[in-house]
Order: sequence, then structure tokens, then C-alpha cells
Amino acid sequence: MRVASYLKLSVAVALATIALKAGAWWLTGSVGLLSDALESLVNLAGAVFALAMVTVATQPPDDDHPYGHHKAEYFSSGFEGTLILVAALAIMVAAVQRLLAPQPLESLGIGLALSMVSSAMNGVLAWAMMRKAREHRSVALEADARHLFTDVWTSAGVLVGLLAVQATGWLWLDPAVALAVAANIAREGYRLIRRSVDGLMDLAVEPEVRSQIERTLAQFSHQAIRFDHVTTRRAGQRRFVDLHMHLPSGWTLGRAAALRGSVELALMSAVPGLRATIQLLPTDVEAHQMDVEDPL
Repeated sequence: MRVASYLKLSVAVALATIALKAGAWWLTGSVGLLSDALESLVNLAGAVFALAMVTVATQPPDDDHPYGHHKAEYFSSGFEGTLILVAALAIMVAAVQRLLAPQPLESLGIGLALSMVSSAMNGVLAWAMMRKAREHRSVALEADARHLFTDVWTSAGVLVGLLAVQATGWLWLDPAVALAVAANIAREGYRLIRRSVDGLMDLAVEPEVRSQIERTLAQFSHQAIRFDHVTTRRAGQRRFVDLHMHLPSGWTLGRAAALRGSVELALMSAVPGLRATIQLLPTDVEAHQMDVEDPL
């Protein structure tokens, strides 16, 4: 199944869970279940936006975007993180109001059953989406999966809170759990926004990917050949590396180009999705373009 197909399934599951959780809140009057239902609305909006951004990210390079559209996925991550923070704020407002004016809960058994069914659906989908996200290095799919996992933990917290209310009769436990849920999902929202910002600011590749690049270059290094100015960045599913390869000045252009092609192929084979750009320089020549500070 393709990444877009998982996101379409996420939209369908979000619609189903909204109906189930809204029904649970309507039956019980629990502000904790209301917070759960609100987060499912965020799930729906996030999944729809993620699907749109994944569609944009798969478009081929054009004149205005010669490096492709892969960074569109970071907008999805940032948008979903923002929605999560808004939902957390709405939950906190509702919880504080309920703390000030506690209300009895009704039909807890049916409400909890509906909530548990929706949580099971989210949990199974989130697990499958996370596996697919790691396989394809999809930022948008991973963000949606993490949000669904957050929803599962939210529902678990609400369930524990409602069972505690039922056991003790302490009505204040319901809004107290809702506040704890809001704090938890706000933390996840912050993490998604931060990752989105890092990606848009050309974050370097992961340490394990950098190590793989260095091991590959070491296979070609010897007394007459060296590499420096190795710079990496990520853009959605893509990884990029730019570097200088120093060769003896007496080599013919054809020989140097052939070796560069071999190094590029080795790098792209070692790191799936990598695009390598190698500048050829004589052994005794250094490049200093990175030593000059950019004007403010």
C-alpha cells in the first residue's frame, strides 16, 4: 500500500472515531471524552492536510522547483502540530470550566465501550502507518502516525479517569484527567512543530546516514584522492550530500569524471534516496567559499 493510501485510510478512520467518541461524550457528558472527541477532529484535519502535502511532494522537479517538492511534507508536520496545540487549549478551557462546575456522569458503560473501540482502530492504524513511514522516510505519514498514537494514550488516560470517577464518586477527577491529557498532546504538538522547522531549515542527515556516507567515501580514499567539505541536508524523503573530491592534477578529465561517477553511484546505493553532488578539484587546491561570512 502506498503512503497516500494510508493517509486516505487515516481520513476514513478519523471520521469513524469522531462519530464513536462524539457519541460517547453525548451519552456520558464527560469532559474527558469531549477532549478525546476534539482530538479526533484534529486527526481528521491533519490527515486531510497530510494527504494534500504528500501529493504535492511526489510531483517531479520543475523550473521553479529544480530540487523537487519534497519539503512539502514538513508543512504537514507543522500544520498538524499547530492543530494539536489548538486542541490542547480547547480541552484545557473545557476542563477548567468543569472543575469550577462539576456535573454527574451518565451511561458510563456504553460511553467507555465506544471509546475503547475507536482507540483500538487508531492503535492498529498508527502501528501500520509508523512502519510504512520508516520504510519510505515520510515525514507527513510519521507525523500522522504519532498523532494517532497520542490519541490512543489520550483515550487510555480518559478511560482510567472515568473508571476512577465511577469507583470513588469524585467528579473532579474527570476534568483533572482532561487537563493531563491536554498537557500530553500539547507536548506532542510542540515536537511536531519543532521537527517541521528543523526540516525547513535544512537539517543535516541522521548520524547513522552520515556514518554510512563516510564509510562509503573511505572505500575510495588513498594517498592521491581525498574528500572534504562534506555537507548534508534532508528534504522530506530525500537526502542530499555535497562534497569536494581532490585528485592529482595530472589526471585526464575523462579519468576524473569516471571516478566521480563511481563514487556517486556507491553513495546512492549505500543510502537509498540520496542525491550526491561532487565537485572535482586538484589535490593542491582548496576551496574557501564557506569561510566567508554571509552579509546580514
